[in-house]
Amino acid sequence: MTEPVQRGARDTGNLGRTTIADGVVAKIAYLTARDVPGVHALGSGFSRSMGELRRRVPGGGTATTHGVKVEVGERQAAVDLDVIVEYGEIIPEVGRSVREDVIAAVERMTGLEVVEVNIAVSDVKLPDEEEEQAERVR
Repeated sequence: MTEPVQRGARDTGNLGRTTIADGVVAKIAYLTARDVPGVHALGSGFSRSMGELRRRVPGGGTATTHGVKVEVGERQAAVDLDVIVEYGEIIPEVGRSVREDVIAAVERMTGLEVVEVNIAVSDVKLPDEEEEQAERVR
């Protein structure tokens, strides 16, 4: 008499492979980094403008990852982020929080080892900048 096979009892590690696209890692990094306190935005002003334009074009996609570049191998990933920090924040602390959160999220969700997260702070968001830009548009 044969014994019933329990679901999940079989070793499925050698039955195929899972690949993770660069865009998946970029989205995880983008969504994680933008939610870190002290981060105003990711990407330069130009890349944010282009991302907004792509979002508005039919078929251009809804999710952007401006300010994020990744390199994904079979087992490892590297992430480069272009960050705009809120004025008054301690930049090294914001950078450390971004790095820790991105590493944790990418490793947890993908199983890849994150070997580096490089952060370039390209600007500081001043409290009254948005008001000045709105006045110039009028």
